[in-house]
Amino acid sequence: MNDHPSDVEPTQTRQTETSSTGDLRKKAKVRSKKAASKKQKADDKKSVPQTLHPTPYTLHFLPIGKIVAAQGMKGEVRVYPESDFPERFLEPGTRWLVRSPSTPPEPIELIRGRYLDGKGLYVVQFAGVSDRTQAEALRDCPLLVQAGDRPPLEEGEFHILDLIGLEVFDQATQTLVGTVSSIIQAGNDLLEVQRVGQAADKKAPTVLIPFVEAIVPVVDLQQRRIEITPPPGLIE
Repeated sequence: MNDHPSDVEPTQTRQTETSSTGDLRKKAKVRSKKAASKKQKADDKKSVPQTLHPTPYTLHFLPIGKIVAAQGMKGEVRVYPESDFPERFLEPGTRWLVRSPSTPPEPIELIRGRYLDGKGLYVVQFAGVSDRTQAEALRDCPLLVQAGDRPPLEEGEFHILDLIGLEVFDQATQTLVGTVSSIIQAGNDLLEVQRVGQAADKKAPTVLIPFVEAIVPVVDLQQRRIEITPPPGLIE
């Protein structure tokens, strides 16, 4: 998801780079070496539910976070993560940022990073940013990686970007329920599904479906479909 920034085009499929498993989907994203930091970040996020909607952005990049403030006087910045992969903020290498909506992403070198305990934030140092004034100039800039740079997932784990737009069917009747429009992360992940069968001049209602294996037993990315076994009253 490897093109030069000058080739960037708008798209409606921008999404944060988190993985989604659901409570009964093994929580594979909490992997051995990074389990402690991921668990802390997940706990921090639970107090502030997030709705992850696709919004216009770029075709060739994945947003992984947003620079929210300067940290100290030596050019470090605080980053609010939109990724479940700590290596995005800890491992040195090239990242990309957008200074304004009218400018394409530009490369910036991450030198080092650390997790800020209790804040749900990372503190990172970029090459060429050596004082607070330079750091403040990066406030509110989205931080990205090239779209082809996607960490591998384990069984039962999905990139949220891959779930957006999937059609949702009732497994028992094979009736189309709607289309996944966003993901809400608040404890257990919830699929926000836009219902079908509404008049063209009316906004279609949405329904929230817990993303747990008991209710969502089938996620078929190749066929672009999800099958659900909703309990009575869930989608009525």
